Amino acid sequence: MDNFYGIEVDKSLTQTLKSYDKLLKGINNLMNVDYSGFNETPKDLIFEEDKMKLYHYRPLVENINKTPLLIVYALVNKQYMMDLQEDKSIIRNLLKGGQDLYIIDWGYPTADDRYIGLDDYINGYINDCVDLIRKRHKLNKINLMGICQGGTFSYIYTALNQDKIKNLVSLVTPVDFSTNDGLLFKWGKYLDPEVLVDTFGNVPGEFMNAGFVFLKPLDLMIDKYVGLIDYIDDEEKLANFLRMEQWIFDSPDQVGRAYKEFQIEMYHKNSLIKGEFSLDGKKKVDLKNIKCPFLAILGLKDNQVPPAATRPIMDAVSSEDKELLEVNTGHIGLFVSSRSQREVAPKINDFLNGHK
Repeated sequence: MDNFYGIEVDKSLTQTLKSYDKLLKGINNLMNVDYSGFNETPKDLIFEEDKMKLYHYRPLVENINKTPLLIVYALVNKQYMMDLQEDKSIIRNLLKGGQDLYIIDWGYPTADDRYIGLDDYINGYINDCVDLIRKRHKLNKINLMGICQGGTFSYIYTALNQDKIKNLVSLVTPVDFSTNDGLLFKWGKYLDPEVLVDTFGNVPGEFMNAGFVFLKPLDLMIDKYVGLIDYIDDEEKLANFLRMEQWIFDSPDQVGRAYKEFQIEMYHKNSLIKGEFSLDGKKKVDLKNIKCPFLAILGLKDNQVPPAATRPIMDAVSSEDKELLEVNTGHIGLFVSSRSQREVAPKINDFLNGHK
């Protein structure tokens, strides 16, 4: 055909038909692609308490660290972010590095859990898991690793129970909530948890997810889905995308009392880093009581837990053997990026195996 207003009609029609054909095949892939493979590293359920479950991973190597490692994840989203796919799994890399690994799954709270507080999570569930592992391995101390909010819980637990923790590791963990870096920390100071809890009881996971969506610029959110077109006929890439989407929208409800306590004490009062925080009105938590070897890891591009929220922990603890690793990636990238597999898991293995 001839040109039409400067457009090569033949070429344009051919490209349109090819794009349409690709889109049709892609939609078929999207409807039928198998995106299983997340949370599949073999593990055994060894303990349950209310909704909480404690799992023990089966070893992948013969030479195992004699001091087991307990992972404490955040209450928001699910812990299988650390085992999203076989080639991007911090869990597998830690097991290959010789760690004897346990992990807490907080489960999915229901209305009858509304009055569970931070004290129940930390002095209750976490302490019960620590004691069970200590008894199981006939040890006085174990290793502890906290992720995001789970890291904040781990700081509190270790400060109160230093005699039970040999080495402490934290990833993308907030401790100083005074920063205004990132929308979550700007908004958190003004969000009224009393209203949310009075309205909902437990704060719905969908509500929390909507808040996290707004942390990202709209153009990035749109680009994420528009970008699907580029690899919609690539089943492997599509499966990886869907695994991530599965995790992002798998958000448990937040227990009303614990949510309110954390929001008020951390975001409003910033009481932990000030030395003014206490669990359920008991003895104040002094981070200076943390004296064990300590490794903290943060993401320089993290817009959910900005570096400024993590860095002050290094001055807050008394540990003489302590290290801060700053990785040039974001919050989620710290777990699933290629850089993570090269830098983060090997660093944790080196740290734990070097402090047996």
